[in-house]
Amino acid sequence: MEQESKVLAVAKRTIQIESQAVTRLIDGLDEVFAKAVLHIHDSQGRVIVTGIGKSAIIAQKIVATMNSTGTPAIFMHAADAIHGDLGIVQQNDVVICLSKSGNTPEIKVLVPLIKNFENKLIAITSNKESFLGQEADFVLLAPIEEEACPNGLAPTTSTTVQLVLGDALAVSLLELKGFTDKDFAKYHPGGSLGKKLYLRVSDLIAQNKKPEVNAQTSLREVIVNITQNMLGMTVVTEANQPKGIITDGDLRRMLSSGKDIDSLTAVDIMSHQPKTIAAEAMAIQAREKMEEMNITQLIAVDDRGYAGVVHIHDLVREGIV
Repeated sequence: MEQESKVLAVAKRTIQIESQAVTRLIDGLDEVFAKAVLHIHDSQGRVIVTGIGKSAIIAQKIVATMNSTGTPAIFMHAADAIHGDLGIVQQNDVVICLSKSGNTPEIKVLVPLIKNFENKLIAITSNKESFLGQEADFVLLAPIEEEACPNGLAPTTSTTVQLVLGDALAVSLLELKGFTDKDFAKYHPGGSLGKKLYLRVSDLIAQNKKPEVNAQTSLREVIVNITQNMLGMTVVTEANQPKGIITDGDLRRMLSSGKDIDSLTAVDIMSHQPKTIAAEAMAIQAREKMEEMNITQLIAVDDRGYAGVVHIHDLVREGIV
């Protein structure tokens, strides 16, 4: 128990130190931050984000966030930049350089080269008086009182505040661009989040068979139809309009009722007024409707009538449930 208490105390101290540093960032934001954001927004180029060591890892995350929220960005490692990768930087690009000290040798070599290209330089640093702080066009100060590391060596608090400032830049740009959930879906087509934003019912039903019988179809044929289409149900239609639905559950209830099954047809056992959804509705809407009605399938309809069936398994397969 003593060791567990010590571990928890260290963890809480780490979070407290870093959260206080992040909170102090709020009061430190000024017109320089706003001008930096507006310059990026108004520029005709991309954002090149660079750094070395742990700052380089944070730079990569900032690049990923910007790209996914509508601001074209590229990562350039500061050490590689001075050995050929500086060609990444084009005429109208804006460069963001991350460095806690602002005085590392690689940064001191890189910064004058960027200035020679006449690209605007945004610094994210804890030291405004550093070489980087003095040379940058915009300085976004990320001051810290201490690293969470008890030795004061491992970048912890410093990289956290860098990351938060990067997020603040990306989200500010997102707002300026009027970036919407539809735009977000364009850049996230593969994940479940993107699918919730762009996947439609019509995309799902295209992967399923289309079970269908008419009102006078015999019970035997209904069972065969349900079995062959492997959706656990079939739709009763008239002139391609859904009039009813027969599920496995309907069949079991009918068989246990003691009725003469030889004389029964689809109309005798179907559930009337089946639940439908527009084929062009979003898949997430199908999930919400199924949850609301406590059912596992919906009949999709379009301007021609019965279009297909969307099943809860389709939503599970696509990661929407």
